[in-house]
Amino acid sequence: MLEVRDLTTQYGAVKALQDASFRVADSSITAVLGANGAGKTTLLRTISGLLRPVRGSVRFDDTELVGKPPDAIARLGIAHVPEGRGVIEELTVDENLRLGGLWRKDNADQRRALDEALELFPPIARRRKHLAYSLSGGERQMLAIGRALMARPRALLLDEPSLGLAPIIVAQIMELLKRLRDEQHLMVLLVEQNARSALSIADQAVVLSLGKVAISEAASQFAHDDKLRHAYLGF
Repeated sequence: MLEVRDLTTQYGAVKALQDASFRVADSSITAVLGANGAGKTTLLRTISGLLRPVRGSVRFDDTELVGKPPDAIARLGIAHVPEGRGVIEELTVDENLRLGGLWRKDNADQRRALDEALELFPPIARRRKHLAYSLSGGERQMLAIGRALMARPRALLLDEPSLGLAPIIVAQIMELLKRLRDEQHLMVLLVEQNARSALSIADQAVVLSLGKVAISEAASQFAHDDKLRHAYLGF
């Protein structure tokens, strides 16, 4: 469904990604792991069109994404939830969610998508008329994911969804990602510092090291390889 091939992205003279290549299957979760500065966020930003690579290819269902603007990539079915839970604090939960589906012309489907998002996240459903600034960190993360799902994507790019959250909230978000894969057949590309949590739900692990793909294999195989885990993730 998604193929990254020889992808290289630079910031000035610094290569944040170097000839990265891997494939992601439909209805699967791929954990993108690695140290700070390994190129994980750059990878997601390049796939979603926020950064343009100097070379390489990103194909989604045989459609080339490189060179397309972010809005065109979103319309192809790729939703990107960046790090930082970027909700609009001055808007209500309802209003934030509706922003995710504004470009869709089917009003009835927008209403169904809103109902589905609220059903997925009972904590924010109970606060749908509250301003987003009043939400907790975990609720803001749920709102950011819910807003992305309003576009009814086929692929979800998530950047550090567990950052700064309590373990119980992290577990809830990881369980939600499994449900999205199993029930909605969503492809999830998950950048995550919490490697244990990510590996516990992932089908595939891609480990970046200094911008290069060091490992791309089944998550279960990598999780049980003590030598590789210690070498690349430190546990």
